[in-house]
Amino acid sequence: MLSVLIPTYNYNVFELIKTIQEQLEKTGIEYEIICLDDASKELFSENELISGLINCHFSQLETNIGRSKIRNLLAKKAKYDWLLFLDSDVLPKENTFISKYVSYLNEEIKIVNGGLLYKEEKPEQIKLLRWLYGKNRESLSPDERKKSPYLRLLTLNFLIHKSIFDVVSFNETIPNLRHEDTLFSFNLMQKNIKVIHIDNPIYHLGLDPFEKAINKENESLIALKYLIDKQLISPNYVSISKLYIRIKKLKLRFALLYFHKITNKFFIKNLSGSNPSLLVFDLYRLGYLCSIDVK
Repeated sequence: MLSVLIPTYNYNVFELIKTIQEQLEKTGIEYEIICLDDASKELFSENELISGLINCHFSQLETNIGRSKIRNLLAKKAKYDWLLFLDSDVLPKENTFISKYVSYLNEEIKIVNGGLLYKEEKPEQIKLLRWLYGKNRESLSPDERKKSPYLRLLTLNFLIHKSIFDVVSFNETIPNLRHEDTLFSFNLMQKNIKVIHIDNPIYHLGLDPFEKAINKENESLIALKYLIDKQLISPNYVSISKLYIRIKKLKLRFALLYFHKITNKFFIKNLSGSNPSLLVFDLYRLGYLCSIDVK
């Protein structure tokens, strides 16, 4: 009845899979867990033990195919109609995580999003920006997520009926940078696919250190600009691109670009420090977005 699908890259996913497998066993439903490694450079011996667990399968690709292709491939490999996608660097908050999702396995074609949380304990300074952003911008209640049901669909914890992939799948033609989930959710909105938001969160454990986090954010903005330029999403779909388009219409982009150049070092110092400001982060992101097409 349920296929749990977990793409992984350079991460020890054994604890997550063992936790999910134990919860699935308690439900008594038919299930499988498929974990696909996207040609990791760093290997973990624990991951080789996954295939020894009941109904669990672990394999590694020979070449890296990226976030979109690996999710589509996992969906094709699944033998059941209901698919639960989880990122590798997560862990369920409750021991009722699987049973809550099982209650939604019926004839209705839909997507169910459980949400995510971050640990309350403050991490070391090098990971502080990613933790602060996650707690304030990503860790949202079901009611908050329902206000923008498609945009708030984060793909690290969601249940989807397999037939939806016949209508909307992850776009494999875009650069493997970021925002493949944004495009996926936008396409779901266009097709009016039902999305339900519930309180069934996982903890997001994979906090990137500052340099990696800021590089990922830069890639994310480049990807967002690509989606807008190629008219794959509406610029009004994401708040920062909506503001960017408004700035362009007011002919203020070069002013923002100049602002970005003179403030960049100061902003980076703040964001990598012991008290990063999300307002500074937003200004940094907006300035970087304005700079992309004039580099």
